[in-house]
Amino acid sequence: MDHGALVLSWGDFRRARPDLADAGRGLLYQFGVGLAFLATVRKDGGPRVHPMCPLIVDDRLLGFIVPSPKCEDLRRDGRYAMHAFPPERDEDAFYLTGTVAEATDTGLRQRAAAVFFEERHWTEPPLGFDEQRLFEFRVATCLLTRTSGHGDHAPRHVTWRCDAAQLERRPPVM
Repeated sequence: MDHGALVLSWGDFRRARPDLADAGRGLLYQFGVGLAFLATVRKDGGPRVHPMCPLIVDDRLLGFIVPSPKCEDLRRDGRYAMHAFPPERDEDAFYLTGTVAEATDTGLRQRAAAVFFEERHWTEPPLGFDEQRLFEFRVATCLLTRTSGHGDHAPRHVTWRCDAAQLERRPPVM
């Protein structure tokens, strides 16, 4: 689904802004597994927000999404916003926007599932796992906020937006 936004894969985003991608990965994985809030666009145009578990596999930001209205939002519209869970120690934040593509490659799904199970120390998939859809989250914008603790009156914000020059600098896909 093309909404006109310029987007990069997680790997290309990391090559463009390793400082933001590395800090973001740290915030997404601060609890040992990926945890974030995912906002999607409902059929009526309104927002829908739920927790989810992002994965970074093969230089891609991925997520398994259960059959649900949220999954249908992503399949129908494709726009998303993702926000890392808030840390306990401060008010640091990591936020992304972009578009998704359903990932149908069987090999990628198997690698993503292996990472998902390994992170949770699972030896087999939970009931219904095979019905979940795998999506790749492509990055259009990013906001990283750093604070000195709760109540910081001078948070430091770094924003980034994908532009045409970054798309042109991507290495060719082999």
